[in-house]
Amino acid sequence: MRSERYNAREVESKWQNIWQERQTFETRNDDPRPKYYVLEMFPYPSGRIHMGHVRNYAMGDVVARVMRAKGFSVLHPMGWDAFGMPAENAARLNRSHPATWTYANIATMRKQLQSMGLSIDWKREIATCDPSYYKHQQSMFLDMLGKGLVYRKNAKVNWDPVDQTVLANEQVIDGRGWRSNALVEQRELTQWFFNITAFSEDLLDSLDTLKRWPEKVRLMQKNWIGRSEGALVRFAVAQPAPASEIEVYTTRPDTLFGAKFIALSPDHPLALQLAEGNPNLGAFIEDCRRMGTSVAALETAEKKGFDTGLRAVHPFDLQWSIPVYVANFVLMDYGTGAVFGCPAHDQRDFEFARAYGLGHTIVVCPEGADPATYRLTDAAYEGDGRMINSRFLDGKTPKEAQDEAIRRLESEMLDGRPRAQRKVNFKLRDWGVSRQRYWGCPIPIIHCETCGVVPASKDSLPITLPADVSFDIPGNPLDRHPIWKNVDCPQCGRPARRETDTMDTFVDSSWYFARFTDPNNETAPTTPAIVDHWLPVDQYIGGIEHAILHLLYSRFFTRAMKETGHVGVKEPFAGLFTQGMVVHETYRAADGAWLSPTEIRFDADGSGRRAFALSDGQPIAIGAIEKMSKSKRNTIDPDDIIGTYGADTARWFMLSDSPPDRDVIWTEEGVQGAAKFVQRLWRLIGDIADFSRNAGKVTSYGEFAQSIRRAAHGSLVKVEEDLERLRFNRCVAQVYDLTNQLTALLNSIDKVAIDDDIRAAFNESGKILVHLFAPMMPHLGEECWAELGEATPIAESPWPKADHSLVVDNVLMLPVQVNGKKRADLTIARDATSNEIEAAVLNLDVVQRALEGRTPKKIIVVPQRIVNVVV
Repeated sequence: MRSERYNAREVESKWQNIWQERQTFETRNDDPRPKYYVLEMFPYPSGRIHMGHVRNYAMGDVVARVMRAKGFSVLHPMGWDAFGMPAENAARLNRSHPATWTYANIATMRKQLQSMGLSIDWKREIATCDPSYYKHQQSMFLDMLGKGLVYRKNAKVNWDPVDQTVLANEQVIDGRGWRSNALVEQRELTQWFFNITAFSEDLLDSLDTLKRWPEKVRLMQKNWIGRSEGALVRFAVAQPAPASEIEVYTTRPDTLFGAKFIALSPDHPLALQLAEGNPNLGAFIEDCRRMGTSVAALETAEKKGFDTGLRAVHPFDLQWSIPVYVANFVLMDYGTGAVFGCPAHDQRDFEFARAYGLGHTIVVCPEGADPATYRLTDAAYEGDGRMINSRFLDGKTPKEAQDEAIRRLESEMLDGRPRAQRKVNFKLRDWGVSRQRYWGCPIPIIHCETCGVVPASKDSLPITLPADVSFDIPGNPLDRHPIWKNVDCPQCGRPARRETDTMDTFVDSSWYFARFTDPNNETAPTTPAIVDHWLPVDQYIGGIEHAILHLLYSRFFTRAMKETGHVGVKEPFAGLFTQGMVVHETYRAADGAWLSPTEIRFDADGSGRRAFALSDGQPIAIGAIEKMSKSKRNTIDPDDIIGTYGADTARWFMLSDSPPDRDVIWTEEGVQGAAKFVQRLWRLIGDIADFSRNAGKVTSYGEFAQSIRRAAHGSLVKVEEDLERLRFNRCVAQVYDLTNQLTALLNSIDKVAIDDDIRAAFNESGKILVHLFAPMMPHLGEECWAELGEATPIAESPWPKADHSLVVDNVLMLPVQVNGKKRADLTIARDATSNEIEAAVLNLDVVQRALEGRTPKKIIVVPQRIVNVVV
């Protein structure tokens, strides 16, 4: 007997057990059906899932369930991005081993995710810290080394003094470490690099093929790759000087007549040479090295320079020279490490010139401005216009002037070589992957005093991390391990040492999507036929914060794996969706302490709403709505919500409140509303089941029955359209709408003669309704599906087919024109004949007035489009 109230706790555990017993969500690689690979960015096992996880994985689960119902073989796996500094930090604080901490967290989070009822193939679960995973990562590192895609060099790096490790430029945010928030320093270390710049052009051009990526993400990647067309320009140096020339790279040769200085990177060879005899310059260079190496760090820092005393000769005027500075905002690894400064048309140069009294000369005048009176005040002009104060370039557009300037410089010689050469450059730098920490994938390299740098043999893989390490002393414990780092050289057999750096954890997450396709292959990272069947991922879901780092690295890694024969595609993700965050009010006591939502009670609603601490009744300030974070304690524990309301309620609210690419505001009222709707659906489906249980076989439907079917099939069509665009909140709205319609129709049956066609129509429509909400509330969906008499779980049942003839309106509205000018709209039956339409048009008052008793010359009827009366 059906319970009056839906019991989420009992029902959800029941169906999770049934799905597991039936192996409903396990995927076979030999399934002949068309494939669909849906993947959410896998989580870091920090200890507990948060509401952002609930939203992210609920979205992916809806897609997986719908595509499975539509007849696809769906791959929907889960894993753990399990290496990284937090585990080492926890080991220091808790005196536990990172592996112990990590695997305990995985167990907790796995249980939490399973309680959500996600349709995941858990047999494919992977953890990047497992040697069975990183063994293959080490193998691919060696393969890429053989292909020239991995190399080692001495390089300036970002050093995090708190985490005691190197950071990639992308991991430096506003000059600080992305995890520790410590001010980053520069150090020079020998590092391992992935040659990502080998694919710069392809990574950029291929963005245009990713039609199912958000435009903002593609633009972010384009800007990061940063292709620029310009020229290498050679400036002679006035003698005496230790160098005869300085070569600069510029994208604006049109502004050469506005040049006021040349700026060298602190690491430019000429700067270092000059510093040998100038202690003050040496001290300035050391000061520059305390900054981060990222573009963002240099852009936001105060612009500082050191006048070297050298003068560079202008390439267009040998009587004109400009000062040469060493400047803190010039990167050695971009272009040539030297730039010329045009303060009038580059804001960075403007700030530098103003600081050192170098002045500016305007050489680009905006269209419509008077060159004689145009002036700059507090900013450079970086827009388009016409050239002025530029001799033979005057009057040209900047683009025309660029071409002309390069053409002239290419024809002029300096020491027997052209003064300029056209050059394409990229901002993208190679990916430094060496990290000075323990909890990461060991780099499979041996250092031998006799043989040098030697790749480990593949037979020795995996090179596993030693378990007996101590974190009592800051730094990398692998450097201090007395046994692990000592090994015989694979080539000569003499004593050697292992590479003690481990790989950046972004390497781990740059290929996991490929490993999911055949995670039990022990002999190779992938099985080519299988990985090429599943890739690219059809729908990838994750946060916008990964738009550059993870996504760019994954695109590079897939190309590298293609070069080494591990995959046959170069783009990993065909479709990308970036979801918004989950946000919540913040609460703060008078002493500045943050309080959690569970420590607050409220009085009144709306504008009069006030908060008080449950502990002592003191008033609490209601603060801004912000991203849920532990620091501000505005988090909601998913376990509490699932335990109180059920997983379906949490999923439904996460999907219903706002468009999925925007932030969702968590409110207790919203969750309670979702819980009430669960009960309403349960009652409605129960009523439909009771009413339609004894329906006989039906061959035709009367008008009332058809109205029931029209409501259901109309909603089905709209939900299908919204699902294609992942507009889950609109799908939710359609479920609400259909629920209201079916409730009203069911309440009105006492006004019609009840026959089997009405019972059958309700049964069909009830099943459509269940199909529409089951991907979002799968446990409720299963229970309602069974209530409607179905024996096979809805998770294994096909998606309903929409009857589009029921969705087409019976009437349509036709614009009516008289001599080509619209006069009226005609509402008429959709299947009306041309003669019926003409007669109806002639009966319209506006048409009769226009005819003034005359007979129209002709009436043109464009079926279902328009009618034109020619007088």
